[in-house]
Amino acid sequence: MMAQYLEIKSQYADALLFYRMGDFYELFFDDAAAAAEALDIALTKRGKHDGDDIPMCGVPVHAAEGYLLTLIRKGFRVAVCEQMESPAEAKKRGSKSVVKRDVVRLVTPGTLTEETLLEARRHNFLAALACVRDDWALAWTDISTGALHVLPLSLARVGPELAQLLPSEILMAEGTDDALSGVLDDLGLEPTILGKSTFDSTGATARLTQQFGVSSLDAFGHFSRPELSALGALIEYLDLTQKGRLPLLRPPQQEKLGNSMQIDAATRRNLELTHSLQGGRAGSLLSVIDRTATAGGARLLERRVSTPSRDLTVIRNRQDAITWAISDPMTARQVRDVLKRVPDVDRALSRLGLDRGGPRDMAAIRNALAQAEAISAVLETHDLPEILRSAVSSCTGHAELAALLDDALVAEPPLLARDGGFIAPGYDDGLDEARKLRDEGRGVIAGLQAQYSEMTGVSSLKIKHNNVLGYFIETTSTHAQKMMAPPLNETFIHRQTTANQIRFTTVELSELERRILNAGGEAIEIEKRLYATLSRAILDHQAALNALASGLAELDLATALADLATDLDWCRPIVDDSRAFDIEGGRHPVVERSLKAQGGTGFVANDCSLSAEDDKAAITLLTGPNMAGKSTFLRQNALIALLAQIGSYVPAKSAHIGVVSQIFSRVGASDDLARGRSTFMVEMVETAAILNQADDRALVILDEIGRGTATYDGLSIAWATLEHLQSVNKVRALFATHYHEMTTLANTLDGVKNATVAVREWDGEVIFLHEVRDGAADRSYGVQVAQLAGLPPAVITRARSVLDALEKGERENTSPKALIDDLPLFSAVANAPQPVKPAAESKIEAQIKDLHPDEMTPIEALQALYNLKALLQDD
Repeated sequence: MMAQYLEIKSQYADALLFYRMGDFYELFFDDAAAAAEALDIALTKRGKHDGDDIPMCGVPVHAAEGYLLTLIRKGFRVAVCEQMESPAEAKKRGSKSVVKRDVVRLVTPGTLTEETLLEARRHNFLAALACVRDDWALAWTDISTGALHVLPLSLARVGPELAQLLPSEILMAEGTDDALSGVLDDLGLEPTILGKSTFDSTGATARLTQQFGVSSLDAFGHFSRPELSALGALIEYLDLTQKGRLPLLRPPQQEKLGNSMQIDAATRRNLELTHSLQGGRAGSLLSVIDRTATAGGARLLERRVSTPSRDLTVIRNRQDAITWAISDPMTARQVRDVLKRVPDVDRALSRLGLDRGGPRDMAAIRNALAQAEAISAVLETHDLPEILRSAVSSCTGHAELAALLDDALVAEPPLLARDGGFIAPGYDDGLDEARKLRDEGRGVIAGLQAQYSEMTGVSSLKIKHNNVLGYFIETTSTHAQKMMAPPLNETFIHRQTTANQIRFTTVELSELERRILNAGGEAIEIEKRLYATLSRAILDHQAALNALASGLAELDLATALADLATDLDWCRPIVDDSRAFDIEGGRHPVVERSLKAQGGTGFVANDCSLSAEDDKAAITLLTGPNMAGKSTFLRQNALIALLAQIGSYVPAKSAHIGVVSQIFSRVGASDDLARGRSTFMVEMVETAAILNQADDRALVILDEIGRGTATYDGLSIAWATLEHLQSVNKVRALFATHYHEMTTLANTLDGVKNATVAVREWDGEVIFLHEVRDGAADRSYGVQVAQLAGLPPAVITRARSVLDALEKGERENTSPKALIDDLPLFSAVANAPQPVKPAAESKIEAQIKDLHPDEMTPIEALQALYNLKALLQDD
């Protein structure tokens, strides 16, 4: 057995080998040590190898999926080795023969299909990145849904496109990963390195034509060498990991680089599109806008948030779908109620195609067909927009398959086909008879006994059973002559005579006995055969079922976004090919949701105007104190542009947005210690990417450029950056800064204007109004914010004195160093200032202190309010 194990393991050296032994998967040697640590299970030993104990651990087969998920998430690959025959079959070859075993599947992060291993509302992409003569292409698929895409791109675009996909696994040829090590590290991707032959573009054509059963790929498009290379590598890797059982892939869909808005990895992180800065889904834009009812709809929304469109026709068609749902809320609500009962068609179909499915996947498709028919009935008389018309048309034409599955399957089938009991009574006569024999054997025997008693006229005839004869017919000896004479002797075969009884059998009874003994197994075998037939019938409708899944997802997303827009009072934006950017009453959807959840004050909406003339920039230079809402204002306008281009309504009173080609965001600060980069260095790398890549259709939001270094260095970098954005990139931009000196640029640079976030001071404290107004801030209120943060009073007082001295010196043109040298260095400690005395207690405060609300009647409370109002008027 160990010789067999080592032989199989040698073929999968880079994977943990799950070696099937009865009801357990066992792991040995280094695999056992690694798995025991990763899974937190006991590490034992079994036998010896070269004189040393063999480490061993194991997991039960019935619970293997949970352990697999843990290992995959920790970066392992797992080769699943099954027993290919039973021990009894092995013994036929000799008493010492080892049960045949072989790897049936290589489990990797990008090839998961099991429901328990996947997140239902997220895609699980496997990607392949190919390079042929300095030209690159990216292909990707989600084998749990069958979608297959390919995109030609430049080396500079690899990072942003991978950031958009965030694949679970990426395939690369030997050597190509060297040029992208920094990009892969930024995204946390560990590539799967394959031999260069896997990426051979010539061999890829043959693999692809064989996979899709065509003689030429021309029907799917004209593919370049890098595209063929990437697609071919995907197919070959799937063939390797699935051991020849390829998933149900749809024909490859060619994507174009200019079809979607470009968003790099740093911007995606800063805007928290699908994940918050804390790493989870909660707090992201996606978590706030996702009201989809189906898993397919949720995955479609995630893709659209990740890849906003630049195609005006696509955007407006999506808007039309939402507008229709808003205009007919009763019908939209009916559709949503039905959608809540729609299972995940894509993934059920994928599992059946890979032979990893079960009766529940068939039931899921049956139920989806029933709900699709219900949706079609609701919408058949409505005048629908183009997208919804197409979606509804995909819901029809499945009557034959729906009837087959409805007739064949029970309402609630088991998970596995081997468990049986999933075929409905009355569907197959042979199965019904086998079940009757299995479940009602005594009743069948009793019926046969009554039949024989009537045939012979012997009322005392009995059918009995013992371990020697099995089932037999018994009568008393007085009936022996009658039973053994013609014509009864032609049916009844004499078996045994005793002192008082005579025993017979019949061909029918012998056959019935055999069938009763084998009825359970026979029923299971019939159901397995019927399962295979039903599975083939479903897979024959693969294309129609894929279209149905897409249509249901489109209906779900349109009605979900309509529900969101209605509930939160969002507007339909005007999206065109101009360079307009006018937002009235814009809001940040995530912050607004958070404020509502906390029960605090409502979100303060703000306008934003960045409309640019042809060949000119439009930049707003935003000043104001920390905590006033500058970063929120910057992010909300970027999110509004993104939402508009996924075809959604937006959180604003009105919006007019010329198509944005790129969104760049440099908000917040963090270091990258692992790569030896300081906070300032990270900031400069991100800023460089913006200045080098942004075109005149880009939307740029920059927050506090240059704050990570010396004041004059930072100011000069921020100054030069803004000038470059205005004169070279000619972008629409929001540029937040604390360098008030830069506000003078509004007077000298065309297209640059000043705005500030308003605050108000009261009794030495700063009140944030969160209102964006034209003009420039006169100060940053940093000391006041530090006081709010809880710095000790002594530090605050000392800071005020230094700030006053510096401001006075600036007015008097005195050297800051000379002023600071004149300040007593340790005055804050040696002569600790007295805490600021609170203002004298007012009459209103005194009266409020004397109130005891829990003890007051409603009349007394009302009178107290009148008294307080009177005191206010007296003051």
